[in-house]
Amino acid sequence: MEKYQIHQLVLGDISTNCWIIVHNETCTVIDPADQADLIIAQMEKLRVYPEYILLTHGHFDHITALPDLAAAYGPGKAPKEPVIAIHKDDAGYLKKTPATQLLEDGDTIGPFAVLHLPGHTPGSAGFYLGDEKILFSGDTLFQGDCGRVDLPGGSQEKIEASLKRLLAMDADIRVLPGHGPLTTIGAEQGTRFF
Repeated sequence: MEKYQIHQLVLGDISTNCWIIVHNETCTVIDPADQADLIIAQMEKLRVYPEYILLTHGHFDHITALPDLAAAYGPGKAPKEPVIAIHKDDAGYLKKTPATQLLEDGDTIGPFAVLHLPGHTPGSAGFYLGDEKILFSGDTLFQGDCGRVDLPGGSQEKIEASLKRLLAMDADIRVLPGHGPLTTIGAEQGTRFF
């Protein structure tokens, strides 16, 4: 039996995947894209509160609900305030609600290993549940595609290196991306990205 319950919400104008990973009475929210009321309603339905709010990168379509979510579970409103974490190279995107923890490659936060995957943004990151072989890839790797590199801070050279790193991982790892359907590392090993 799997250790974690994973719930997907597709939110906002760009249909961003927000992931809620339940572990006992707490959960981790990855990429609170938009519509904080829907994220909160889902957590209430599941009877959990967020221990961590993890951001795969700082683009608006992945962080819009962050201020409202942080306020809803702020001091005195939850057993403890959630840790808000992003890779240090994307910290500048969080103008309204700064991170409480800055991440680097190789860090662990809760049950997740942090993979720095620059290219889409300088601080793009993946969050890997090694015991379940599940990777939350943000906008670095999608089904049959990868994140765009033509926005400020984007780099084709860096995303190619990040994709090479991911595609060298075990083929049976499930990939839960920032947009679109789920895939696996194996399914993407034959994809031509550029």
